[in-house]
Amino acid sequence: MLQVLDADPVASCMVVARLQEYGIETRTGLGEVWSRGGPGKSLCFSGANLIPLCGGRGDLEAFAERAVRWPRVCSSLVGRQELALPMWELLSRHWGPPREVRSEQPLLALDGPSAVVADAKVRRVRTDELDRYLVAAVAMFTEEIGVDPRAGDGGRSYRRRVASLIQSGRAWARFEDGQVVYKAEVGAMSRRTGQIQGVWVHPDRRGQGFGTLGTAAVANSVVASGRTASLYVNSYNEVARRAYATIGFRQIGTFATILVD
Repeated sequence: MLQVLDADPVASCMVVARLQEYGIETRTGLGEVWSRGGPGKSLCFSGANLIPLCGGRGDLEAFAERAVRWPRVCSSLVGRQELALPMWELLSRHWGPPREVRSEQPLLALDGPSAVVADAKVRRVRTDELDRYLVAAVAMFTEEIGVDPRAGDGGRSYRRRVASLIQSGRAWARFEDGQVVYKAEVGAMSRRTGQIQGVWVHPDRRGQGFGTLGTAAVANSVVASGRTASLYVNSYNEVARRAYATIGFRQIGTFATILVD
């Protein structure tokens, strides 16, 4: 399975990172991998996200049939556009209208140093800074996804997720007077790729270059570890796309994300 996914290391980073850390045991509760005809034929990850990885129309139909057989566990369907959108066509008949369809998200990669001088004040977040960082993380999530991540359990699970990223050295920020003005995380890290997510600049500091230079710092750290830095961005977010192009990211594909209620 890992050999198959290694042919597409950037697009498969979210799944490969899980497999390399936890294996395929479903007892971890982190999801499971489906295949129809063996890993070389088709693959789909089912967990908090539903991620079709490879296969043809018949495979997507089989994956969709399995997905609707039990209560839905994922909050989104995401993956390469040519797989995610056809699979959503099949699932929408059962899951109803989506909360949002982001049909075109350029998938970007950087495998060398940033083309700009990175912000030297962007650094890894310390564990004792969790509460201050969490304020920015909640603001970013709410702005980007449209829901408060603290809903349901009062924020306990989201706090654990953010704390885990900080403890593993994958949360980055620039602090000014104790407040986060820029943040980002390396949400998934495989042996070959680090996927940057959650890029956010405080509303009062936008338009001043913090997003560009801060993300350059995070990307440089990923590249320095011997990995390719990656992220995907909504096609309509022209400000972010310009920033990532300035850093030196290049488009290597297109993702699509369907958010479901």
